[in-house]
Amino acid sequence: MNVPFFIARKVAATGQRSFSRLIIRIAIVAVALSVSVMIVSTSLIAGFKNEISEKIFGFWGHIHITEADVNRTLLDLHPVEKQQDFYPGLDTMAPVEYWQPYQLFGWEIPNAMRARFTHGGVRHIQVFALTPGIIETKNAIEGIILKGVSTDFDWEFLDKYLQEGTRLEMPDSTAGDGILISRQTADRLDVKVGDRFIVYFVENNQQLRRAFRIQGIYKTGLEEYDRKFALVDIRKIQQLLGWEENQVAGFEVFVDDIRDLSILAEYIYVEKLPRNLYAETIREKFPSIFEWLSLQDINEKVILALMLVVGIINMVTALLILILERTNMIGILKAIGQRNWGIRQIFLYYGAFILSLGLFWGNLVGIGLCLIQQHFKVITLSEADYYLSVAPVELNLFTVLGLNLLTMAVTLLFLLLPSYLVSRIQPVQAIRFK
Repeated sequence: MNVPFFIARKVAATGQRSFSRLIIRIAIVAVALSVSVMIVSTSLIAGFKNEISEKIFGFWGHIHITEADVNRTLLDLHPVEKQQDFYPGLDTMAPVEYWQPYQLFGWEIPNAMRARFTHGGVRHIQVFALTPGIIETKNAIEGIILKGVSTDFDWEFLDKYLQEGTRLEMPDSTAGDGILISRQTADRLDVKVGDRFIVYFVENNQQLRRAFRIQGIYKTGLEEYDRKFALVDIRKIQQLLGWEENQVAGFEVFVDDIRDLSILAEYIYVEKLPRNLYAETIREKFPSIFEWLSLQDINEKVILALMLVVGIINMVTALLILILERTNMIGILKAIGQRNWGIRQIFLYYGAFILSLGLFWGNLVGIGLCLIQQHFKVITLSEADYYLSVAPVELNLFTVLGLNLLTMAVTLLFLLLPSYLVSRIQPVQAIRFK
């Protein structure tokens, strides 16, 4: 029979009628509050980072394959041949094997490597081209970057954000004159689906003009992209730039699993590409926005640390009060031969009981709030500032379990400190203590 556990159960049953009842309830509420805040904050931050990342990747792909020019910019792209050994067969690439250093508690072990496979391969590959222009309507002038897409374009992402109209029509015989513009551009130009306008271009010191018909209006919420970009038939851009039909600016590659991004980019560059082409991840191409997203990790760590401190302080305070309240019981147990560790176990079991109640209510409230936000979209955001209209929530059960285990382990570890007070209590004085 586990005597400390048996006594702890009895103390817990009678403790509800003692003067420490309020302190215990405060400790339970503090732990519940800490756990619920940790669950909600981690779910919101994870959802926010993933939603923004998915929008960027959906618009640009995960990996860009372009000419190997170290001085290139987004718009300073040289034509490359569309006919390549890797196109379009790269989208059948299965998971690849790579070597990774052994790690122990986050530290790499020197000269120790192990073979691993990526979580997935390549899902899709498509061609693209870019060129800047100026839109002119009856009432406004607007700068724009035209992104040319072909019949291999994956519409799965953009279909979710197409508010009006349809996908681009791409006739077989000639370049289509359709254009997809953002809601932001449409509002500034005061145009709608079906309207026509002129786009002016400058190429080889000559001014060119082309007429386009608005075929659709989209809104991704990414203001930087919505404000600048419009989609057209890639053959229009090829004609404007004087390129051959077989020439494109590059290839956009979509991977199955974002965790494999860097590994697959390096593998594609080394194993699949000719020497004149270069593979670059979108994180490398647009580092500023991903650095901004990585700053959210610091906020998450600060919140977790603060909430853990709140829970620990309240639990330590509650345990100290419980020990002082039961000083007489401690003296009696010592008088009949119970060791200090056995008595300390009683209060640690009691602390674990209080902690378990706090974790239960914290999980109930935290998960409940996340589910409410997921289904009812209670918390809204300014899309101009946060790129999202609704606060996203990504509830991961493994993360929730990890937070519970972390809270339980760290709190119980700190509860060992006040339990040392038991060893300082003398039986004779304790029995006389009132």
